[in-house]
Amino acid sequence: MEWEGGRQSGNIEDRRGLGPVAAAGGGIGALVLAAVGYFVFGVDPQATLNAVEGAQGPAAQQQEGRRGSVQDQGGRFVDVIETSNTDVWGPIFARSGGKYVPPTSVVLYDDQTGTGCGLGQSAMGPFYCPADRKVYLDLSFWNELESRFGARGEFARAYVISHEIGHHIQNQLGATRQAQRLGRQGAESGSVRLELQADCYAGVWARHAPEVSSIRITRADIEDGLGAAAAVGDDAIQSRAQGRVMPDSFTHGTSEQRMRWFGKGYDAGKPAACDTFATDEL
Repeated sequence: MEWEGGRQSGNIEDRRGLGPVAAAGGGIGALVLAAVGYFVFGVDPQATLNAVEGAQGPAAQQQEGRRGSVQDQGGRFVDVIETSNTDVWGPIFARSGGKYVPPTSVVLYDDQTGTGCGLGQSAMGPFYCPADRKVYLDLSFWNELESRFGARGEFARAYVISHEIGHHIQNQLGATRQAQRLGRQGAESGSVRLELQADCYAGVWARHAPEVSSIRITRADIEDGLGAAAAVGDDAIQSRAQGRVMPDSFTHGTSEQRMRWFGKGYDAGKPAACDTFATDEL
């Protein structure tokens, strides 16, 4: 994947190096992160749906990071991918008479940080908070993505970022509220449909990114993205963790589903192909 020299919008809030955040109103255990887009590790879906309704746990102290373009390679990569998403989704929204509003920012942090949804921690993986419309990312997750899940390559990382921005798009379009009406876990749940749609939106981004920016994506990169999608399927994670698969507790979809919906978005290049809420065959 070629991305160096890509446009940077500076829509980054860099909180790295600010130290641990203090929690208000109780300890860390009392806080609930109600966030859409908790990428890998079994989020409590009720917390997700509470966030959509504006219900929050006790507040964590908010931190203010440096805003604007960042100079280190990891930060620049995130900036380029977020900017590319804006360049892709802006025209797509405009063609249907809408206006794409980017996330408030992508927040880079270490270990833990205050969010509009409660306390965010690196162990949760990347996530999107609908309350403040920010994507949160501890760059140490890239090591976990490769070492624990075997998802290698920069495009796998770009897929993760674009998946979380997909949740921001859902927040704009009302899909997160639609998911609430369909249940919070299980193979046919609103949570699974939400995650698969975000995978599909990541595929739409991948299809158009080379057209609107200097980013270059090869077929090998797409295979890396598919590998990342497969690695974080509910069935794959449950098999590794407990040696059995429990569809009734699914929140993200199977490996096959995640790969297929990413592929649908990439092949079609249109968000209309991503309506996971209108199909009985996920």
